[in-house]
Amino acid sequence: QVQLVESGGGSVQAGGSLKLSCAVSGDIGRICDMGWHRQVAGKERELISKIANDNGDITYTDSVKGRFTISQDNSKKTLYLQMNSLQSEDTAVYYCTARRCGAVFFEWWGQGTQVTVSS
Repeated sequence: QVQLVESGGGSVQAGGSLKLSCAVSGDIGRICDMGWHRQVAGKERELISKIANDNGDITYTDSVKGRFTISQDNSKKTLYLQMNSLQSEDTAVYYCTARRCGAVFFEWWGQGTQVTVSS
C-alpha cells in the first residue's frame, strides 16, 4: 500500500505562484509513475503531469506546459509541483497520485489540496 499526503495549496492572485508538495510513504518500490491530477468543479479529474520513477521521464498536459514543473527528491519520497503564472482556470482541487507498476490507471490518491486563483 502507498500513502500520499499533499500540502501547499491555498489562494493566490492571477499571475502568482504556488508550490505543492506530496509526502509519499509505504511500498514505494511498487510505484512506476507519480503524478498530479486536478479536478475543476463540475468537471472530471484530469492528469496534468507525471514523472516516471525509473528514468525521470516527464509529461505535461498542454494547458500547464511551460508554467508548471513537476519534480521529486532523490529518495522518491517527496513529489513537487511548482506552479507559475497561475490563471483563474487553474482553480481546482489538486491530487498527488501514483501508478502501480503493471496498472493502467493511477490507483493511489492523496486527499487533495485546494488551489484558488483569483483574477
